[in-house]
Amino acid sequence: MLPLFLLRREKYASGFRQRFGRYPQFKHDGRDVIWLHCVSVGETNAARPLVDAIRSEFPSHRLIISTTTKTGQDLAQKIFADKADAIFYFPFDWNFSVRRALANYKPSIVLLMETEIWPRFIREAKLSGAKVAIVNGRLSQRSFERYSFVSSFVRRVLEDVDLALMQGEADAHRIIDLGIERDRVAITSNLKFEQQSSQFDAELTEEFRKRFGISAEKPLIIAASTHEPVTIRRRWTRHDGNIDHS
Repeated sequence: MLPLFLLRREKYASGFRQRFGRYPQFKHDGRDVIWLHCVSVGETNAARPLVDAIRSEFPSHRLIISTTTKTGQDLAQKIFADKADAIFYFPFDWNFSVRRALANYKPSIVLLMETEIWPRFIREAKLSGAKVAIVNGRLSQRSFERYSFVSSFVRRVLEDVDLALMQGEADAHRIIDLGIERDRVAITSNLKFEQQSSQFDAELTEEFRKRFGISAEKPLIIAASTHEPVTIRRRWTRHDGNIDHS
């Protein structure tokens, strides 16, 4: 993996010390710990309503949040600073780094956003006594086909997953076909649809409407990426002889 980290070090090579299991000491106070793992910006954003629900429904629990990418870490530090007891990088999926992380945080429950299957981490989490769940799970046909090449191995990993909450029926069927027991799977839809608009969203929408001359009567849809370079293009269409742009 070293060539990949060297080529894409801005995205993946941050937090090396933590990835090797070297974390600041987490002081326990007797409360159960919920570990929520998000990968990057998309999963972190999608986790907003889940974090709010955890804080509301389980006020006596402590919440810790991990990410894989630097962009995800930056966003988590920004939006969850006052909601999480710790925010850190997810460990490399090796015995020593995973065991160090689990020993430091001692989670009772681990929530993995969007079907993050880390074999060693899931196994060690179960051995430590934690419950493991996939939340907002999705499994594309392409990913399913790739996992199918090592189906016996994936089936063994999924034996340690206590619950898989999938976005849709297709995702649920695929993960069942990979080997998880049917009674451990439920369909909960996509968490991204649970997000509430904020004042910042309203201000940003108004800014785009003014900048591109889009009237308030027309829907405004923005498709964007966090990967460089980010560009915004106008698309012009003609409706009943009138020029429309978006």
